[in-house]
Amino acid sequence: MRYAARLFPSAAALLLPLTLALSGGSLRADEGMWTYDNLPTQVLKQRYGFEPTQAWLDKVRLSSVRFNDGGSGSFVSGNGLVLTNHHVARGQLQKVSTPEKDYIQHGFLARNPSEELRCPDLELNILVSMENVSAQVQGAVKPGMSEKEALEARKAVMAKLEKASLDATGLRSDIVTLYQGGEYWIYRYKKYTDIRLVFAPEQQIAFYGGDPDNFTFPRYDLDMALFRVYENGKAVQTPHLTWNPKGASDGDLVFVSGHPGRTERLNTMAQLEFNRDYGYPFYLSSLKRRLGVVKAFAARGAEEARQATGLIFGFENSLKAIGGELDGLRDKGLMAKKAADEADFRKRIAADPKLQQAYGDTWDVIAKAEQSQLPKFKELNFRRLGGYRLTGNALTLVRYAAEATKPDADRLEEFHEAGLESLRFRLISPAPFYIGLEEALLADSLQQSLEELGPEDPFIKAALGGRKPAEVAKALISGTQLAKPEFRKELLKGGAKAIAASKDPLVQWAVRLDPFLRETRKWHETQVESVTTPAGERLGKARFAVYGKNLSPDANFTLRLTFGTVKGYPMNGTVAPSKTTFYGLYDRAASFDHKAPFDLPSRYLERKDKLDLSTPLDFVASCDIIGGNSGSPVVNRSGEIVGLIFDGNIESLVGNMIYDDTANRAVAVHTAGMTEALRKLYDAESLVKELLEK
Repeated sequence: MRYAARLFPSAAALLLPLTLALSGGSLRADEGMWTYDNLPTQVLKQRYGFEPTQAWLDKVRLSSVRFNDGGSGSFVSGNGLVLTNHHVARGQLQKVSTPEKDYIQHGFLARNPSEELRCPDLELNILVSMENVSAQVQGAVKPGMSEKEALEARKAVMAKLEKASLDATGLRSDIVTLYQGGEYWIYRYKKYTDIRLVFAPEQQIAFYGGDPDNFTFPRYDLDMALFRVYENGKAVQTPHLTWNPKGASDGDLVFVSGHPGRTERLNTMAQLEFNRDYGYPFYLSSLKRRLGVVKAFAARGAEEARQATGLIFGFENSLKAIGGELDGLRDKGLMAKKAADEADFRKRIAADPKLQQAYGDTWDVIAKAEQSQLPKFKELNFRRLGGYRLTGNALTLVRYAAEATKPDADRLEEFHEAGLESLRFRLISPAPFYIGLEEALLADSLQQSLEELGPEDPFIKAALGGRKPAEVAKALISGTQLAKPEFRKELLKGGAKAIAASKDPLVQWAVRLDPFLRETRKWHETQVESVTTPAGERLGKARFAVYGKNLSPDANFTLRLTFGTVKGYPMNGTVAPSKTTFYGLYDRAASFDHKAPFDLPSRYLERKDKLDLSTPLDFVASCDIIGGNSGSPVVNRSGEIVGLIFDGNIESLVGNMIYDDTANRAVAVHTAGMTEALRKLYDAESLVKELLEK
């Protein structure tokens, strides 16, 4: 399950032969998460006899949606209807649910616009335009500047460019770093915040098979949800994808347009090894601990279980994925291939004296910067507020008051003027807080920081004041007013004076601890980021000099287009089919005697005889995807939507570092299956007519 904009590989994939592309070398198979300005059109034309027109590309791009809380989607009707995954919608489903109405578990259907539920804090983005600003950003660094001065100069000009773009266009304007700093672009987004829930199936069918089936195929999930986008009180009229109710067929060329979250294919060996030895083990350990806390909270009762279900889902998914990626980093064969990749790149640089002089020491510079973090590792990771949403809001409000009065270029980057409207929208969200869960997570986070840093650490002394972590957490969470949107609005409006005058214990606590957090952040920026940023730029330029731009940049939650074919693959000594059907869903349930997590929602048993069981439900394609692609449309040559990405198979998960088309498959819900379910299981005929534009 691709739960957020982050995905990690699994050890099972390492048993397969791997096809490794060079760091900047030639494109192999269907590899690549391509930016819309640099598509391998010649490859598509030669391999598949297809060359997308500009009109085709514009339609697909303008139909593609970024869910700003993590995930992708697409417009699928001329009346503002957006399709995504149930698991992408899950956060909003949780926020509109109540103890009496649990829309995650039981699903939701609005039979008319008046029944649609407005989401409290969901922002959707549509990529309208892109502009290469590499010359301006890289040109901000002048000869003789120190690394710290150079970093500050880059950040200042990036803030200036974002603000100028926002003022000129009114569009959300984000500076995007590609090829490790080899290029910088402004991506301009049309932003929507009036988003209303239209349909979601039951959790049990959206995540059928639960954690045992996660990251596997064959699959039998109806992992879909529908929202409608409004502006000025009316459903928006936008470009959209035509719904193809027949869906994809075996052997079809298909495309995925979405927002992959993160890959590390262009990282150096030093960066991969640091993640292997320090970063991932820390992250994995912390996740396991937090999962235990949340499960203990859920065991208190039915309502606590409802409140905790989203976090449990996310933590379990991340644990399975991160554990697999760490196994990949520890696999000697895979790392040997990555080492050979880097050695080839360095050899090509060394063969040209000019390139060697300009770029030859870059890998060593990065390695030194990575290792410099080790003496500060605990401070960097355990000097933190911890907790959950309330503590995050407290720190954001404190920093907003301090940063908003500064010149834009001098602010922390998340407080630049171009992003403040989105930040304010999130801060005043009316979504509910779960006080007991907030307290449990904060208490354990403080306990872990105490264990790691020790009672004499200055941060711990300031955070605890000689008290036990559980006592501090209880006093802060029970005493704060930050769960009230009106209180947050007042602090936001009042700025620094309101923060200074506030007697709210959580606000005061955040004020007291913010200097420690800023100190560790500043250290990392000065000692690590100021070194790796220019080094990354140099590697990007070196790659262009040696190989050109015939590989896609690493994923970073910006819009990408990938391509591949619908096809099965070798698996467990046999062959996986390219699709599954409703027949397989009922067989899987019966094979497990309808026991959880292989039981079915009641409507699936009661209405089985209404279904054409031969209808495809899910399918796989060789498209190159990663976490954040969840909810992406699968599009055919005609620009029609034929599927909905919701996962990758086990064999695809090494895609964070390399791509292997032998068995790398993206997993999608079939439009035929969605149409069949909406019509015959959910009585959503009006939605089907809208999708089919009848």
